[in-house]
Amino acid sequence: MLQGIELLADAVAVTMGPKGRTVIIEQSWGSPKVTKDAKFVQDVANSTNKEAVDGTTTVTALAHSIAKEGLEKISKGANPVEIRRGVMLAVDAIIAELKNQSKPVTTPEETARIATVSANGDREIGNIISDAVKKVGRKGIITVKNGKPLNDELEIIAGMKVDQGYISPYLTNISKDQKCEFQDAYLLLSEKKISSVQSIVPALEIANAHCKVNGEALSTLVLNRLTVSLQVVAVKAPGFGDNRNNQLKDMAIATGGAVFGEEGLTLNLEDVQPHDLGKVGEVIVTKDDAMLLKGKGDKAQIEKCVQKIIAQLDVTTSEYEKENLNELLAKLSDGVAVLKVGETSDAEVNEKKDGVTDALHATRAAVEEGIVLGGDCALLWCNSALDSLTPANEDQNIGIEIIKRTLKILAMTIAKKAGVEVSLIVEKIMQSSSEVGYDVMVGDFVNMLQKRITDPTKLVRTALLDASGVASLLITAEVVVTEIPKEEKDPGMGAMDGMGGGMGGGMF
Repeated sequence: MLQGIELLADAVAVTMGPKGRTVIIEQSWGSPKVTKDAKFVQDVANSTNKEAVDGTTTVTALAHSIAKEGLEKISKGANPVEIRRGVMLAVDAIIAELKNQSKPVTTPEETARIATVSANGDREIGNIISDAVKKVGRKGIITVKNGKPLNDELEIIAGMKVDQGYISPYLTNISKDQKCEFQDAYLLLSEKKISSVQSIVPALEIANAHCKVNGEALSTLVLNRLTVSLQVVAVKAPGFGDNRNNQLKDMAIATGGAVFGEEGLTLNLEDVQPHDLGKVGEVIVTKDDAMLLKGKGDKAQIEKCVQKIIAQLDVTTSEYEKENLNELLAKLSDGVAVLKVGETSDAEVNEKKDGVTDALHATRAAVEEGIVLGGDCALLWCNSALDSLTPANEDQNIGIEIIKRTLKILAMTIAKKAGVEVSLIVEKIMQSSSEVGYDVMVGDFVNMLQKRITDPTKLVRTALLDASGVASLLITAEVVVTEIPKEEKDPGMGAMDGMGGGMGGGMF
């Protein structure tokens, strides 16, 4: 097990820091992929949290260090459960210290600087990301897509996001990204569960759409998708109870459709007409969510709804209600920010998209929880927070000492990649003031805040949490059960690229 961990960690370590190298990854389709952000191990040990933004390299290095030392101590007779308790005790103390170190990000200028650093110094990308955050708000929807060659641009379009993805992966039409995209799509919105084929035939005939599906209806939908290439995707309705009803109404207003099964209405699916269907210029559905872009709803109706929400915000006193109303207001009025990335070749576009996506995640994380000093100096200075801990036994103390050494591992790796004396650099940083760190690009000690060398607090926090969680599972595991590899057969038609466009459908 440890051998596998080390193979993974060694592959990832080469990408770490500003002087890290790239990795070329063989793929089962197309040309090899070039990356420097360890995205190929984003699901390390099936535990790396989505919140860890672009910190997959950090997670892997930390998890490797904790697991390696933990397994070594266990082989000498230490108690794995007590080591785990010591590790988590130390992690809790570090997270509290990170919150004390964190500095808020409040101005567009600060946001732009952080985005620029996250985009490897690309000021144009940094400004575009900052502009996107400013226009759609901190919780607004921002997505990254291919743009025109050599041009990067920002487009704000009407749209909303639904926190539910497709109900079957066989409904995707872009196999590489496991998502479904349609242009000029129709939407059938239904509050009621549908289980019979007969009730959905009229809707399929009009817009190849479906809604909340199970049983026979789902089987028919998947069969149609694979055999006759009907451009259709099914998505569960978001939320529960009144919240679900309200979200469906919001989607109906934004897209100009009606909600079937809504209380007080006599609409039946069998009697569906084209004007009952919502219409969008584009729909993008992944396993986690769906984006409805360029809704064709009546502008006057949308504006009326917006004014009603604003009036409700003026009188409500519930913070929970205010949060929900502000979220709805953003969906109906702020729209979706689309960052269009351009380059000369598909390979360069894909690599740049990965970088822009990571920069976007890092920027939003910084806006959400603030920033700490970068170059992994923040973790180095957290060492002192562990001195006051009182472990219950020697094995818990071993866990704390493992974390103390692990906090140095990232800075040591970055320094090693830069070709400088590792131990001297780390010790000098720990003895310096709280704003001094080592800039490997210039080869000298600098004021990290003045140089804008920072990391999002959320990135560092979630990376440490995920790494300690994964490593704790590994050091307390006794047996690993795995499937015997089988030869892959021809997948047949599967999910086919390039089938977007035309008349598609989403169903809720």
